[in-house]
Amino acid sequence: MSATGRFAPSPSGDLHIGNLRTALLAWLFARSSGRGFLVRIEDLDRVKEGAAERQLDDLRELGLNWDGQPARQTDRRALYDAAIDGLVTQGRTFECFCTRREILEAPSAPHRPPGAYPGTCHDLTPAERESRRVERNPAIRLRSDVETWTVRDLLHGEVTAGVDDLVLRRGDGVPAYNLAVVVDDGEQGVDQVVRGDDLLTSAPRQAYLAELLGIETPLYAHVPLALNTEGQRLAKRDGAVTYRELTERGIDVFATISGSLGLTGSTPEQLLDTFDPAALPHAPWTFAPPA
Repeated sequence: MSATGRFAPSPSGDLHIGNLRTALLAWLFARSSGRGFLVRIEDLDRVKEGAAERQLDDLRELGLNWDGQPARQTDRRALYDAAIDGLVTQGRTFECFCTRREILEAPSAPHRPPGAYPGTCHDLTPAERESRRVERNPAIRLRSDVETWTVRDLLHGEVTAGVDDLVLRRGDGVPAYNLAVVVDDGEQGVDQVVRGDDLLTSAPRQAYLAELLGIETPLYAHVPLALNTEGQRLAKRDGAVTYRELTERGIDVFATISGSLGLTGSTPEQLLDTFDPAALPHAPWTFAPPA
C-alpha cells in the first residue's frame, strides 16, 4: 500500500477503553483519508499468553477492520537486525555497557532531562570496551549527531524534542522499540501514525532515526489520552475498563467512545460521515469505570 495508517498494541494484557479509543481514532484518520489500515502486534517484549488474540477480538467487536493479516514483530527480527547492521557499518553506533540504574544515577548535563543517557560509553577506547565485555553484553546505541529534531503533528503543530543516543539493540540481543517501530512503519508503508500523546516527544527521535535509515517520516497525530478520575493515565488497575468487563456491566463501549469524541453513529463507518480531525477534543478524556 502506498498510504497506510496503523494500530500497534503490545500484547501485555487486554486493551482498556482508552486503548480502544485510540484504535478507533487511528482507524478513522486512516479511512477518512483514503488510507489502508494495518494492525501490528508489537510482541518483542512483555507478552501475556492469549492477549494478542483477545485484543484482536476486541477490535473486531468494536467494529474495526484492517487490511491483511496482523504482523508480529517477533517474525520480523531479520529486518531489525539488517537495519542495525547497516548503521553499525556506517559507524553510527557504539557499544554501551551501562545499566538502567547507572544511567538514572549519573549526573545529567544542563541541557538534558533527568534520566537521559549521559554519554558514558560514547567514547570508550577499544581496550575499555574489551574489558567491559567480560562483565556484561553491551547494548548497541545510535551515535546521534543532533541534539534535537522537529516533526509536524496534525494536532500539535511543529514539535521539537531532544534526540539522545537511543538504544537500537538491548544487551540481551532484543531490538529496541524505537528501532523496531521505525523499521516496521517504513517496511509496511505506514505514512500516518495516530497514537496517544504520551508518545509525542518520542516522535522527533524516531523521525531522526527514520532519516538515517532512508525512511520517509510519517504524518503524526498524537491524540489525548484517557485518564482516570484522579487525573492519571487510565490503566487496567483502575477497575472495570476492558471491553469484556464493561460489556458485562451493560456499558455500550462503542457509544461511550464515540460520544467522548463528539461523533454520532452506531458503526465506525457511520462515524466517518461526521469525522473531522480539526474538531476533535484537545483535552484528555476522563473515564469513570462503573462500580
